[in-house]
Amino acid sequence: MSALRILLADDHEFVRRGVRALLETKPGWEIVAEASDGQTAVEKSKELKPDIVVLDIGMPRLNGLEAARRVRAVSPETKILILSMHDSEHLAKSVVAAGALGYITKSDASRDLVLAIEALVRGKIFFTPRMDRLMLQTFLNNGNGSGSKNLLEQLTSRQREIVQLLAEGKSSKEVSTLLALSVKTVETHRANIMRRLGCHSVADLVMYAVRNNIIQV
Repeated sequence: MSALRILLADDHEFVRRGVRALLETKPGWEIVAEASDGQTAVEKSKELKPDIVVLDIGMPRLNGLEAARRVRAVSPETKILILSMHDSEHLAKSVVAAGALGYITKSDASRDLVLAIEALVRGKIFFTPRMDRLMLQTFLNNGNGSGSKNLLEQLTSRQREIVQLLAEGKSSKEVSTLLALSVKTVETHRANIMRRLGCHSVADLVMYAVRNNIIQV
C-alpha cells in the first residue's frame, strides 16, 4: 500500500509540531509539507496533490474555509479535515459548504485526529458529536436545509480574500501588493464588498469577519 500523504496547515508552529508528532506515529503516513497560511496551503496542494489536507480555520491571508474551497478546486481528490478552537451552528454550515469532509476541535485532536483521518481515507465523513448536533440543528432551522444564502457566499473568491486582508488590518495598497492588483481595483472591490455586506466602516467589516469565522481574535 502506498504512503498516505498529508499536508498540515496552521499558523502556529507548535501546533504543527504536535500534529506532525501525532500523525507520524502511524506507519505509512507521511507529512509531505507544512504551511503557515491558507494561500501557501493552496499552492502546495496544487503542486503536491496530497491525499489529506489538515487546515486550521484561523490562518492569515486565506482562512481555512476559503483555503478549503480553493484546495478542492486545484486538487479535487484531496480530502480536507478542518481544525478549529471553536464550534457553532454557523460554523457547521460553513464547514460543509466549503467542501470539508471532517471537522474536529483542537482540544479533541489528541483523541480524534487519527480517527478522523482514518474515516476520510475510508471515504467516510467525521465530525465531532457536538458538530453533528449543530449540523442537525442547522438543517431543522432551515426547514429543507437550503435557507437564505449567506451574504458571504454571494461574494466571489477574490472578494472573500480581500475581506480577510482588510479585516486583518491591511491597507488597500498592501492588499494590492499581496494580490498583484491595482490600488484602484482593490478600492472598487472594497466599495462593492462594503455595500453588499451592509458595512459602513472598516470596524463593521472586522466585526462581520469575526462573526463569520473569517478571522479569529
